Amino acid sequence: MNILFVHQNFPGQFKHLAPALARQGHRVLAMTMRQTEPGVWRGVRILPYRAQRGSTPGVHPWVQDVEAKTLRGEACFRAALALQREGFEPDVIVAHPGWGESLFLKQVWPRARLGIYCEFFYQAQGADAGFDPEFASADPAGDACRLRLKNLNNLLHFEVAEAGIAPTQWQASTFPAPFRDRITVVHDGIDTAALAPRADGHLMLNGRVRLERGDEIITFVNRQLEPYRGYHVFMRALPEILRRRPNARVMIVGGDGVSYGAAPDRARYGARSWKRIFAEEVRPLILDADWARVHFLGNLPYQQFVPLLQLSAVHVYLTYPFVLSWSLLEAMSVGCAIVASDTAPLREAIVHGETGRLVDFFDVPALAQQVCALLDDKPERERLGRQARAFARERYDLATACLPRQLAWVSELAG
Repeated sequence: MNILFVHQNFPGQFKHLAPALARQGHRVLAMTMRQTEPGVWRGVRILPYRAQRGSTPGVHPWVQDVEAKTLRGEACFRAALALQREGFEPDVIVAHPGWGESLFLKQVWPRARLGIYCEFFYQAQGADAGFDPEFASADPAGDACRLRLKNLNNLLHFEVAEAGIAPTQWQASTFPAPFRDRITVVHDGIDTAALAPRADGHLMLNGRVRLERGDEIITFVNRQLEPYRGYHVFMRALPEILRRRPNARVMIVGGDGVSYGAAPDRARYGARSWKRIFAEEVRPLILDADWARVHFLGNLPYQQFVPLLQLSAVHVYLTYPFVLSWSLLEAMSVGCAIVASDTAPLREAIVHGETGRLVDFFDVPALAQQVCALLDDKPERERLGRQARAFARERYDLATACLPRQLAWVSELAG
């Protein structure tokens, strides 16, 4: 079978599925806008391409997203035509449609069966938009109009896609009912064999921070340190945590940019990053000796990230009602004791008192209290960690749960 993957940053969510299909003997190609050299990766032929121009300066803000997705869709369409001229005809196309690349592929290959990765359908109410009153929009009614247009990409894909796959039940539930019935819920998968607890060990980070088993380590991890992932709430809990826990060391992993929400309003914050804004907000409340126990590690290589989780005493994960991070499930897999926000995506994985503890996203004192209570109670940390790992192995294990179901989904998609 000929199978084509389309993902702006391939492999992305398909890093296990695409190679597994190649191992089964299928001819697997991947089209990506990630700038790399054409080649073969784990049996998958990689075909990079690029858009011919950028967005129009001054275009109406409600249609900026539509134009950007159209430009990417056209670029993928032109690259697909070139691939068709080579004689390639896919039986199945598996695409992440989030950036618009797969919009026009059915024009090139109308007989191909298209399956799309259903990550998120934007909502004017009940999800991320308007969730955090601290960053309320100055034009919520206009934002609702903008989000309707942003969903055009999803709606246009629904017209041509045979099926969808979503990583969590909640993310699938954000999609409209007519297409929701075509969505299969299967997570991307976690390698729970590799992501396992360790009883001993130490770690040197950035050549200056040495961590030992038994240290009172609090971890907070996100791709970018931004309000969407509760960075501001976590930072505001630090003064109390550091005051109550004189031996605790806080390890904050994440970049200075923005992945999901808006960048800081320059009129309000100047040119500062979210990371700097909230570090500066809490710094006057923390003694110098205590601040020395807070370490900003940037984006860690994976070979350091996993050992850090394995040494963590308490792991904190917060998020708006939005897509669930892999890092939360990775922390569960290594047996972390987790304090998480009581928001919709988390309730699928964290059962309060069983696989972790949940706190209201905005309740800073409750977050500090739960972290300190777990640091005081090693047997409870170990119990929660064991049950979190057991849950991750049962529901999210790559080899036994997720990858077999993903492969079955592709087989069903092919008919």
